Amino acid sequence: MAHQLRAVGLDFVESAPVRFVFVREMAAPPEAVHRALADDVPGWPEWFSAVTLARSTGDGSTREIHLKGGGRFQETVLASEAPEVYAYRVDVANAPGLRTLVEEWRLAPSGAGTRVRWTLATDGTAAYRLVAKLARPGLGRAFRDAVTALDRRLAK
Repeated sequence: MAHQLRAVGLDFVESAPVRFVFVREMAAPPEAVHRALADDVPGWPEWFSAVTLARSTGDGSTREIHLKGGGRFQETVLASEAPEVYAYRVDVANAPGLRTLVEEWRLAPSGAGTRVRWTLATDGTAAYRLVAKLARPGLGRAFRDAVTALDRRLAK
């Protein structure tokens, strides 16, 4: 059953009890990566395999996300500063024990390409925090695969 999560700001990325940071280099320039993240929300399932549906809602400041396995999220965009950052907070989720979740994508030039840093900041019940920590390797793999697929997509 979906439930309302605690509203936090972008500063939660630095203070979250559970925080994962993953980094990957891409050949695509930061502007193209930011456009794919922020402007082509419906395109996310084409490169992020865990996402089955992604769409902007309202005036584009909110999103609806569906994941493989049945995860459902309503999100608020916290920052969309091209080409450096794209971040969002989950407001409503059906994940048991989840209380707060913010994801931040930081983009920096790296040669002709982009250095992508994805931070997942979260909190929840003790059981949720344990499961989240155990999921770290899978999240890292999902990030690497997604960035690789996005880079291929942007090269076309």
